Amino acid sequence: MKKIYVTRKLPGVIMDRLHENFDVNYWDDEDEPVPRDVLLREMKECEGLFCMLTETIDEELLDAAPKLKIVANLAVGYNNIDIEAAKNRNVIVTNTPGVLSETTADLTFALMLASARRLVETSEVVRDGTWGAWSPMHYTGQDVHGKTLGIIGLGRIGEAVAKRSTGFDMNVLYHNRRRNEEAESRLGATYVSFNKLLKHSDFIVLLLPYSKSNHHLIGSQEIGLMKKEAILINTARGGLVDEGALYHALEKREIYGAGLDVFEEEPVPLTNPLLQSKYVTTSPHIGSASIETRLHMCHLVTDNLIHVLSGRDPLTPVTK
Repeated sequence: MKKIYVTRKLPGVIMDRLHENFDVNYWDDEDEPVPRDVLLREMKECEGLFCMLTETIDEELLDAAPKLKIVANLAVGYNNIDIEAAKNRNVIVTNTPGVLSETTADLTFALMLASARRLVETSEVVRDGTWGAWSPMHYTGQDVHGKTLGIIGLGRIGEAVAKRSTGFDMNVLYHNRRRNEEAESRLGATYVSFNKLLKHSDFIVLLLPYSKSNHHLIGSQEIGLMKKEAILINTARGGLVDEGALYHALEKREIYGAGLDVFEEEPVPLTNPLLQSKYVTTSPHIGSASIETRLHMCHLVTDNLIHVLSGRDPLTPVTK
């Protein structure tokens, strides 16, 4: 049987499938990432790697794995993997596109609603006993219905978010590298320039992959173009936003709020000032975190490993 390594303990149904098909070694912890030295040592004889975003797959690791044929990443994004280094060594890289789009769109919309209506902040008011007498403007937030939604990155997840917005009678703007006329017709979305989207949107949602070229895509200059009532939502990657610039803009009330599922450093340090801001709604990178979707993702990673290590083509290749 082909030897693989799994960088985290997975649900029993997935581990059973893996053991049925492979000689499996794995890091026996559900919550803590495998230490780097352990991973390097384990890779010496492996032909397949089942990994998470928490693992850095770089030249050092690939050189430590001379038999490696596939890196199967449990995520849509793959900025944790040196793609060129993998190509140069004829190592196939796969990801899990498609299966998490609807679930991540749900979470994106949940952050929009929670940020607009101050749900986390007002929940604490109830729990800590500071809920006072009714007042006309107490705990007021922003409406979502009828507002303008700006989507940066109208891929599968972006389209799913746009679809949900129709139930809220929202006007949808989007910006992509390429115009998507089919999606415009189907979703009623309008293609606009990046700056026009920032200026005219009430909710700005980031749903594009991270790369070095779009590092800190949203910084002080971009925030300066936004409405004072704007809410920024990031369920993509933390590196897209200059967190220092965002914090200062929120505290100066240059924009209304932010909903963040991702951060530049994860787990986010408690010293990050965004965690102290009452204008920020946070969640711990749970975009795809439904039971159904995470199991579906794990099965897809397993299918990719089975296909490649039995000599067939990968189902969802990043590289071939």
